[in-house]
Amino acid sequence: MAEQLISAFESSLDKTNVILKEIESAYGWPKEQRNQSYAALRTVLHLLRDRLPVSESAEFAQQLPVLVRGIYFDGWQPENVPIKLNRDDFLYEVRQGFPYDVQGGPQRVVQVVLDTLRRHVTQGEWQDVKSAMPQDLGRMIP
Repeated sequence: MAEQLISAFESSLDKTNVILKEIESAYGWPKEQRNQSYAALRTVLHLLRDRLPVSESAEFAQQLPVLVRGIYFDGWQPENVPIKLNRDDFLYEVRQGFPYDVQGGPQRVVQVVLDTLRRHVTQGEWQDVKSAMPQDLGRMIP
């Protein structure tokens, strides 16, 4: 039993590292900048989570690796969602949560993280997430 738990944890850690490495690769960041890729992932995940209806948020999270799911739900207050954010508000909040200056600014951060996440969930679930967003935010989702 303990071996299965360790194996599940290691598998989740591996999958989480793949996601972070994909974000780093999109920017050409070395592994030493893992704090930046983590901050980008966490910020976009939290804003996405808070913009989605509770049921859709939970369905989306089921497809994330356990460690990423923990990041996703950290601090979640489902009684306060969905928070109404338009595209400009969303990008403003990304800038607040991701304090690094990067090429392309907050919009590029969102694009990189969402494109990375899209590769790790089913097409059907990704379409559900996209359709749950207002049009101006939906256009940012790959």
